[in-house]
Amino acid sequence: MDTIDVATFRQLQKDPMVRVLDVRSGGEFESAHIPGSYNVPLDTLVEHVGEFVLVEDPVVLVCQSGSRASQARERLAAEGKSTLHILDGGMNAWIAAQGELTSSGKQRWALDRQVRLGAGTVAITSVLASRFFPPAKWIAAGVGAGLFYMAVTDTCPVSPLVSKLPYNQAAPCDIDAVLDALNTKAA
Repeated sequence: MDTIDVATFRQLQKDPMVRVLDVRSGGEFESAHIPGSYNVPLDTLVEHVGEFVLVEDPVVLVCQSGSRASQARERLAAEGKSTLHILDGGMNAWIAAQGELTSSGKQRWALDRQVRLGAGTVAITSVLASRFFPPAKWIAAGVGAGLFYMAVTDTCPVSPLVSKLPYNQAAPCDIDAVLDALNTKAA
């Protein structure tokens, strides 16, 4: 299990046995993804972790920045999957390196960006409202504390909620089809 950079990932892609699992939301995946990758949102992967452990081929986990992929790796490794890699920097690094993308044409912001927009909006609104209702400043303080917690723990408990918004919905993951494809040997 290791974290790999884009150059190493490109070398691994030459091996038809290497599988790429994108653990971002369906909406994020639909906006842009690495060709040949399979979308299994993190919450879906967690529900079926026992089945993904049985995939014999090496797996590269991808998300937007690496955080969700790290969570997926922890879950899979805890169940015994050892041939795992994480794309360091995730899609952000892939895009920065001008990696090839497949897109549906529907553009959606990454979940972490949507969370930052929401948190910033609430904080600014609370500060402005505190001019008329001083206790509103504590809402801004709560948002700041939440952002601090998310940075320290490298988690985002708000992302699962944001992923459920209608704007972020895409076709649901067909888990059986993904598992069949992952377990089919390359010719």
